[in-house]
Amino acid sequence: MRKKTQKQMPLTITSIDHPHAVELEGISRILDANPIIYDWVLQDLTRDVSRTDTGAEGMSAEQVLRAAIIKQMEGYSYEELAFHLLDSVCYRGFCRIGIADKGFQKSALCNNIKAISSETWEAVNRILVAYAQDKKIEKGKQSRIDCTVVSSNIHEPTDATLLWDSVRVLTRMLGQISERFDDSDIPFSDHTKRAKRRMLGVMNAKSKKARKKQYEDLLKVTHKTVNYAHNAVSLLETFPFKNPSLTMAAQGMAEELKEVIRLTLAVIDQTTRRVIHGESVPACDKIVSIFEPHTDIIVKDRRDTFYGHKVCLTGGCSNLITDCLILDGNPADTELTDQMLDRHKEIYGYYPLKVALDGGFASKGIKDVCFAKKRGLEEEEMCRSTWVYKRLRNFRAGIESGISWLKRCFGFARCIWKSHRSFKSYVWASIVSANLMTLARKQQV
Repeated sequence: MRKKTQKQMPLTITSIDHPHAVELEGISRILDANPIIYDWVLQDLTRDVSRTDTGAEGMSAEQVLRAAIIKQMEGYSYEELAFHLLDSVCYRGFCRIGIADKGFQKSALCNNIKAISSETWEAVNRILVAYAQDKKIEKGKQSRIDCTVVSSNIHEPTDATLLWDSVRVLTRMLGQISERFDDSDIPFSDHTKRAKRRMLGVMNAKSKKARKKQYEDLLKVTHKTVNYAHNAVSLLETFPFKNPSLTMAAQGMAEELKEVIRLTLAVIDQTTRRVIHGESVPACDKIVSIFEPHTDIIVKDRRDTFYGHKVCLTGGCSNLITDCLILDGNPADTELTDQMLDRHKEIYGYYPLKVALDGGFASKGIKDVCFAKKRGLEEEEMCRSTWVYKRLRNFRAGIESGISWLKRCFGFARCIWKSHRSFKSYVWASIVSANLMTLARKQQV
């Protein structure tokens, strides 16, 4: 039976004289002061469970949340997290694991932590913001808004590498299907070596003509592999398996194969248009990864290109991240200001009196606003005085350091979790962990 919290604490060392241990104690007090957080986590953990009063206990909601915070704070892999929860007395105490208790395997940690939805993480963050407001740490009267990019965990995409990825993934899936369903007789040929040679030939070609020739053969090989996959889907969907469980497994594999085929055909289409026909393919029509197809192409200031998602952050005077919006595509900053201010009002019940940000906006109730780039406006048109403008300009610079801290210390630079749903959860988990650390440090002063 899954529990929300540990009803009786096992034997643990009460305290450790170390700054990091003091911070963890502060975070622990904040979490314990808001027990509704554990209720939300428990709902995620038991979402697909028909009866919650039976079965093995597993990790409690409290332990899952605290383990997730440790993971984001320290940047551990699941294997490293499992080791440190066994080895570290401090982390065992923070995660409510007794001295005599067994730790948790990396698979259990992964399954439980990734079960926490992005909606729950966002709700937890709003509880922390309300807690900070109640403790007069962050009143929400001043706000600073900025955008950054959180990268997906993919390699630098090119048409050749995407085609090569498609061929090897489809071939691997076809091989797994053949091994699992011997009597279904799925015919295919392994063209991965040929595809890899053509991919390397594209990368090392000395002329456009030679490169195009390599691309043509690579496209031919990819088309052949897609045809094998189409045949496999047909056989899986129509073959009369005697065992019902095999029929269900075959249908599941057919659906997975269909999704990879869809992505492969999109890669073939964009490669044909760009390389063979010389067309310019818009960024919104491109696939940059068959493993993380949700990834957007973000061109920043016409200089750097990132592959991930644009994220708009709102911060306050305390350096808390009070809000976050994970965006689809690459909308202009000027289109986000009103939305972020409305979300601020939803959180606090009022608009901020002073705002420092990048783009223009129109909103009632804002006394002073500072743009990092003036965009043709005079200082007096934005603020009541030049002094106020300079003060807000310096205030805005603080969110740059906050974003840098998130990226360096909480894994915000690159999401290492797979799927769009997990991407959102990862982003919010990093923000919640950073805010807990900020609150714990503020309350030490």
